Amino acid sequence: MQTILTHQILCEEAKIFSDMQSNIEEVSLFAITDGKAIGTYLEHKFQNYLDEKYIFEKGNSAKGIDFPELMVDMKVTSIKQPQSSCPFKSARQKIFGLGYSLLIFVYEKQDNHDNKTGTLNILHSIYVEKSRTADYQTTSGIKKIIDNDGNKDDLLAFFEERMLPVDEIEANLIADELLINPINIGYLTISNALQWRLQYSRVIEKANQISGIIRIK
Repeated sequence: MQTILTHQILCEEAKIFSDMQSNIEEVSLFAITDGKAIGTYLEHKFQNYLDEKYIFEKGNSAKGIDFPELMVDMKVTSIKQPQSSCPFKSARQKIFGLGYSLLIFVYEKQDNHDNKTGTLNILHSIYVEKSRTADYQTTSGIKKIIDNDGNKDDLLAFFEERMLPVDEIEANLIADELLINPINIGYLTISNALQWRLQYSRVIEKANQISGIIRIK
């Protein structure tokens, strides 16, 4: 009988899956270098693995994330440059977080030319709670300003220096909110683009050292 998928089970199964996947040689992966294709392959394989044992709502392009009921998105990236993209919703994501948690698989791909197979060695599996998914430099800068008795003008100047993609009205609203409610420091690097570019080197480094950043493998 299938059980309902929870955050704890998701992390436990991600560890099992990571260990298992790291030992599988697959013909379909041989000589594949397209990171997007590898990411799609691993995401589908993990969801199919979970589907045999658990009840959960699968994500799609309309919902935008892989596990909408749990508010978790899965990211697959190479250790060579651990990063991926995600939809841009508003500049607020850079300050307050993406609005959902991340399950990140970081792999190293190895090809066996004798067998003509490819192996994805999962080096890191990390769960980042949504409270830690904002941009590190932006949130740490804001915290320094507020801790140093900064005011609204200081925050607005900082937004301008950081080239935050936001209009004047929204910038003022965000500044007012920050002066009332403290924020968590995020640990992603989020680059401005038509889509956010998320970089994960810091969460790999800080996993299990910071609350909300959990090393699974």
